[in-house]
Amino acid sequence: MNKVILVGRIAADLELKSTKNGKSVMTFPIAVNRKYKSEGYPTVDFFNVVVWAKQAEVIHQYLGKGKQLAFTGRLQSRSYDANDGTKRYTTEVVLEDFDFIGNKAANGEGTSENRSNVTEPSNASQDLYEMDLDNDFNPDIDEDTIPF
Repeated sequence: MNKVILVGRIAADLELKSTKNGKSVMTFPIAVNRKYKSEGYPTVDFFNVVVWAKQAEVIHQYLGKGKQLAFTGRLQSRSYDANDGTKRYTTEVVLEDFDFIGNKAANGEGTSENRSNVTEPSNASQDLYEMDLDNDFNPDIDEDTIPF
């Protein structure tokens, strides 16, 4: 089984590219804290992430350097010829599924100086929370049946 689960912060500006066939692709490093700390500071590992197609476009549109991202993927090793003619090997995480995490305040989006002109993705639970319900809205729920 080849499965990776990571939660971290995007560690570089995002650059969306296209292949010769027009397929979107993006590669960026993600900084992931380790559980153990060194001299009071968390130890950080950097992993290269590859994102393809619509997922690359969505991440590019809504996230940026310093933003948090939780995702699953798979490890992939490949080789390539460097400009100096030597063969290089790399291991990357190929993103398969992701979730936006963190809130606007944690990501520095709470003020007008930091807010971009990008439309946020739809969030059904947030939309329900912000619905303008009448004051007489009383759902018929028996509090003894609530499991929490």
